Amino acid sequence: QVQLVQSGGGSVQAGGSLRISCTASGFSTDDYCMGWFRQTPGRVREGIATLDVNNKPLYADSVKGRFTISKDNAKNTLYLQMNSLKPEDTAMYYCAADPLLDRHRLGWDRFWEYPYWGQGTQVTVSS
Repeated sequence: QVQLVQSGGGSVQAGGSLRISCTASGFSTDDYCMGWFRQTPGRVREGIATLDVNNKPLYADSVKGRFTISKDNAKNTLYLQMNSLKPEDTAMYYCAADPLLDRHRLGWDRFWEYPYWGQGTQVTVSS
């Protein structure tokens, strides 16, 4: 069965850094589009970064230049390095996977179309 297990997260001061990870089982990360989303109470889930099957990244404008998405296919693991964190980055962060080869063409941030999700991890940034 497909599973995504997240680790990392926590609380940091504004300007600090965190790295979160997502380890997949039941499939190979080189065959899926992989991404990170976040959600706060009362807000629609927001796409923040994805990698397509060719390892091309896309970023939301709100995190561009501060966050870096990467993956290690040998470890079947996706990462999100978060630098220069701001209080508005506070959210529950989720990793997601989609087997569609043309996910980026169809819409990289259409979260409702991703079939597989991690359990979520809280990131809190204090001012």
